[in-house]
Amino acid sequence: MTDEATSEATSAADADTSTGGDDGYRGVFGAFPYAFRASESLAFKSYVVVGGLAAALLSLLFALALVTLFGATAQARFSIVRAFYVVVALGAVAPTVAPVLLVARARRRGTPGRSGYELGLALAGYLFLLSLYLGTVAALPETFVLDGEPTTRPPPTGAFAPAIEVLYALPRAAGLAIPAAVALLIPLVYTLRR
Repeated sequence: MTDEATSEATSAADADTSTGGDDGYRGVFGAFPYAFRASESLAFKSYVVVGGLAAALLSLLFALALVTLFGATAQARFSIVRAFYVVVALGAVAPTVAPVLLVARARRRGTPGRSGYELGLALAGYLFLLSLYLGTVAALPETFVLDGEPTTRPPPTGAFAPAIEVLYALPRAAGLAIPAAVALLIPLVYTLRR
């Protein structure tokens, strides 16, 4: 390799890094550290950590649930329940990682959005995580089987007892409706603050 070719390669590499280049952002897994480094919002940086851990936990939870379901339905050739598990898993994990992916993409392109873009996406992400919990409480049946024994849901106590009573009173379909409605905040914030 000649000195001229080496200097051209070096200048091309410098041009890549000065214009944003690749910077190690490779897909979903690379988006998390990239968004954390590139973001200027402390609230968003905290969401990158919390959202990443929540997405990993949700993925593990749904993977284990799917394995358990496969074991319980081993004789079934086709089970619509298996497909439904995957749809619910995507519905829980995709909105959890969406704010991080949107900010990483915007930062990589050099278009960070208007003031409050990252903060808005972080708040929408945190609200979605809260809605997953609220949806779980709303979907909890009055009696259910746990480890082969019938169990009743615990009575609401403490400071949040009135809110939990309201969630218990909702129809079980609200368990899906609450997170689905809150998930719509993420594209709304993206559209309004972009």
